[in-house]
Amino acid sequence: MAAQGRKNVHGKAGVRFKAGYTASKNKSMLRNVVTDLILNEEVKVTSGVTKELKTLADRLVTWAKRGDLHARRLAAQVVRPTVVGKDGKSALDKLFNEIGPRMKDRNGGYTKAYKLGLRRGDSAEVTLVRWSDK
Repeated sequence: MAAQGRKNVHGKAGVRFKAGYTASKNKSMLRNVVTDLILNEEVKVTSGVTKELKTLADRLVTWAKRGDLHARRLAAQVVRPTVVGKDGKSALDKLFNEIGPRMKDRNGGYTKAYKLGLRRGDSAEVTLVRWSDK
């Protein structure tokens, strides 16, 4: 049975199936995970997410080490505006006031990934990503 009309293009009948995971969903997921990494100091993710997460987290720490207003605004575009507990400190404040100064003497390699094994439900490889000085 042919698809009706031109749905999602790619030919006369259109595409029968469109993948549900778009670039915008991937970007949103990375923003959530990197914010969790800042707040909790470590996060468990699959091995596919690990490489992108480490790249993004290292870029954020580089901006935090710079510490100027422009760097803070660039980081604010990525980090979610969540609050850490009762003191009302946001993830962005923690990044610039704690993590950035802590990494001041390092020249990269701010995150470290540890392989934990396979996840039980779907056998996806899981890694623990944490700050390398922790």
